[in-house]
Amino acid sequence: MAKLIFLFLTLIPILCTSFTPEKPSDQRILVLLDDFAVKSSHSLFFKSLQSRGFDLDFKLADDPKIALQRYGQYLYDALVLFSPTIERFGGSIDAAAILDFVDSGHDLIVAADNNASDLIREIATECGVDFDEDTSAVVVDHSGYAVSATEGDHTLIASDDFIKSDAPVLFQGIGHSLNPSNSLVLKVLSASPTAFSANPKSKLTSPPSLLGSSISLVSVIQARNNARILISGSLSMFSNRFFNSGVQKAGSPTKHDKSGNEQFFTELSKWVLHERGHLKAVNVQHHKVGETNEPSIYRINDDLEYSVEIYEWSGKSWEPYVADDVQVQFYMMSPYVLKTLSNDKKGHFFTSFKVPDVYGVFQFKVEYDRLGYTSLSLSKQIPVRPFRHNEYERFIPAAYPYYGAAFSMAMPNTICVCAVRTLV
Repeated sequence: MAKLIFLFLTLIPILCTSFTPEKPSDQRILVLLDDFAVKSSHSLFFKSLQSRGFDLDFKLADDPKIALQRYGQYLYDALVLFSPTIERFGGSIDAAAILDFVDSGHDLIVAADNNASDLIREIATECGVDFDEDTSAVVVDHSGYAVSATEGDHTLIASDDFIKSDAPVLFQGIGHSLNPSNSLVLKVLSASPTAFSANPKSKLTSPPSLLGSSISLVSVIQARNNARILISGSLSMFSNRFFNSGVQKAGSPTKHDKSGNEQFFTELSKWVLHERGHLKAVNVQHHKVGETNEPSIYRINDDLEYSVEIYEWSGKSWEPYVADDVQVQFYMMSPYVLKTLSNDKKGHFFTSFKVPDVYGVFQFKVEYDRLGYTSLSLSKQIPVRPFRHNEYERFIPAAYPYYGAAFSMAMPNTICVCAVRTLV
């Protein structure tokens, strides 16, 4: 019995060091595959995640035992769908469960290809991405294709639009468009102006539905709850073959020994899994000027100071966040005060202002939403009272003329009364 208790106590630290906002890379990731062969053919991508501290759990997408949560608690912090052909997930997972997973603040990576099932397309559509309705269509580019030893149908594309990398990124798969009503979706990698989406094995009888730079090859979404999603129209992009393949874009004399795929997805996965652009705010304080303790109530026209510390996760540690666009509102129904916070480049943001001449229940509010960063929403409620009757000034400087006029009118009457009493 003592041994069991000792074993339990030694396991407590392990259980407690599972995912915590203090270290975003301490996460469990569920990877759903169509075939376990993908685990080997895409091993470089998976090893990149594991080397950065992520715990990967590989399952077949139709495994009847898989589940995202148990007893109301999620078992994983992120989900990778490398199962483009799956028609129905196993266990308790379906499209609704995956969307609930994202709605709960968890991250998602989806890779499709030209055999993408209706289930994968449905998940993408719910995230604001619409794959080409023609299930036989792939992205074709007769100008921006990758030069190979055997000329093919120009479906192997070398794309360098919307990215900064040492070499073009290889893509072979299906394109998608962004839902115009969804402002949260962004293109990360787009096709060139000469690209189009069609079946390369048949003649075009009508204009393609997706043309040129409007075709997105890889897109990302950051939900309002800070969950992040990556959607790619190509599973091959993540493969070892594409990671290690040399690339030369048509029309370019430069031949690269290695494509930009590994660099591209390493950096992109860091953002999706909150290793980049992840902010936290701590030590929110407010107090009167010259004091250090936080009061329970302010008085109108008090001078106060507000401060907060903001840090960004660098992948290994929390570093001071530096920005000049963080603002605080002193809010009651609408902002009475809006101030841009100064910072000392060490993560400390601060400002000072005078409490408005309005009493009621106010809030200090910081609503920070910057592209590429997790949003911050901070609020602290504080009441503001008017002056008490004994706190008003006895003599108002602006009223001195009136005081003088009153005394000047009162003085003659006083002299007359005194003179009459003297005579009597």
